[in-house]
Formats: sequence, C-alpha cells, structure tokens
Amino acid sequence: MKGGLRIAGFCVLCLVLFSLYLLEAHLQDICDQYGAGSYVINWLDRNSTAPSPHDKIIPGDKVIVMAKLQEEPTEWVEEELPDWQRAIYTVNPSPETRLNGSALTTPLNKGHESMAYFTYIIDNYDNLPSTVVFLHAHRAGFLMAWHVDAPLHDNVIAMRNLKLDFVQQNGYVNLRCNWNPGCKSAHRFNSHVTDEIWADVFDGTSTPPLNISSPTDQEFAGQNYLRKPIEIGAACCAQFAISRDQIQKRPLDDYVKFRQWVIDTELGDASSGRVMEFLWHIIFVVPMNNYVIVKSTGSVESAVSP
Repeated sequence: MKGGLRIAGFCVLCLVLFSLYLLEAHLQDICDQYGAGSYVINWLDRNSTAPSPHDKIIPGDKVIVMAKLQEEPTEWVEEELPDWQRAIYTVNPSPETRLNGSALTTPLNKGHESMAYFTYIIDNYDNLPSTVVFLHAHRAGFLMAWHVDAPLHDNVIAMRNLKLDFVQQNGYVNLRCNWNPGCKSAHRFNSHVTDEIWADVFDGTSTPPLNISSPTDQEFAGQNYLRKPIEIGAACCAQFAISRDQIQKRPLDDYVKFRQWVIDTELGDASSGRVMEFLWHIIFVVPMNNYVIVKSTGSVESAVSP
C-alpha cells in the first residue's frame, strides 16, 4: 500500500514539476514578445520622454497611413507628430463620416489594416511622398501596442526616432526588430499562406506564382516568376516604413490586384489580414532584391530575404 502511495506521490510531483516547466517556458515567451522587462524600466523612467511639440510645424515629405475604427482616437498623430502628413482611413464609417467629403474611407472593412494600406497606395500611386509609414491606430500601451519596439511601446517615440535616410537606403523597413512572434523557426511553417493562397494572391501580377507543376514553357518565357518559399516568416505586426521608389517598383495594377484578393477571398477579416501580414515584405522587397524569383534563366536567385 505504501509503495503504491509513493509511486502515486512521485507521479504527482513529476506532473507538477512538468507543469511548472511549461508555465515558465510560456511566461518567458510572453515576456519576450511583450518586451516586459524593458517596458517596466522605461515606465519607471517615463518622465524623461521627449515633450510634445508646441510650435506650428508644416508636415514634410513623409506620411503616416493607418486604418482606424470609427471609435478609435487618432488625434495623437496630429498632436504629437505634426511634421508628418496623415492619411487615416476609417474602415467602419458612420453615416456622418460617409457624408464628410474630406474623410478617408475604405471600400470594405476587411483584411484588417491591409485594406487601408492598399487603398492609400492605389489612390496616391503617382503622388507619393518620399517616405510612407504604415502604422496601427493605437498609440501605445503594454497590452494594446506590445508589438511596438520603442520605449513604452509608443509609436510616437518610434516615429521620432525613425531614421528616414535608413528607410531610403533600404527601401523597406519593418518597424519591429523582435523576431518573436513571426520569425522564429516554429512560426515559419504557418497555415496562413498556403500554396493555393500564394497562387491566388500573385496570379495576374508582375510576379506571377510558380510552383512545381508549372509548365516549362511558362517557366522560361522571359517572365519573372515568384516561387513560394518553403518557409515564410515575418516580424509581427504589419507596421513598416517604405520609400516611394520601393513602392513604385511594382506597377499600380499589382496593388489593385492585391486589394481585390482581400475583397474577394472567402477568408474573413482577421485571416485575410494575417495572410498579408506574412506577405508585406515579399510584396515590397521582391521587385528590387529578387526575393525567391525565378528569372528567365530558370535559376533561383535566393530562398531567403537578403
């Protein structure tokens, strides 16, 4: 009897220890994603944050583009970043907003921020400022804006620290450097960008899809094809800066096609937005850096982003 109790006690102890191990690993992962340690330090030192500008400032050759819900406050952009142009799209406009001729709206409330991003590019393709930054509507917060790397997860601080020369030099810059989530090995084999979705998204664009079943005459027809990588990762969460030249590496028709995919797909709002979250760097980097492009020679230039 005692032997059985000892075995049962040992099993319970092992189960408890294993549960604590899993809990610790999960908490470490969450703290890494949320930058918990640095957030606490920055919160304690929050009084040293640069004050808001007070003088009237004329917006420069740069724009912040974002999607917002009708109820979301975005006045902070104008108040805290007056040196930036603003293109803020309401995705669920009220009747009053729809009647406002100066209000920016999207064709549909779908695809999360992607609908506003594509709409801005389509509507302004020939008149883009030098630097375009795509941001979320929330400014800061440990839970709301955990994916912002700047102190206190504050997009205002991120924009004040953004090096525009670096954006122009690189063309495309993801505003999050932390690989967790989105880029870690376990995240790269995701269920969001399937072979079928890849083919649908890039079909009819200047970089049409290529897969193993593609006929040889299409593969060597002098056209650049886009082969789906085995692994696709992207640092969370669809906030990035890009130069005008980089956007215009793709023709306008490509962006019309991408937006139409978001509108037509059977995937819902969150799922279609997540697909684009994993594809932004491919959409924008491909035309200049030959990211996984098969050229007319049939040689694969690269399987990973440079």
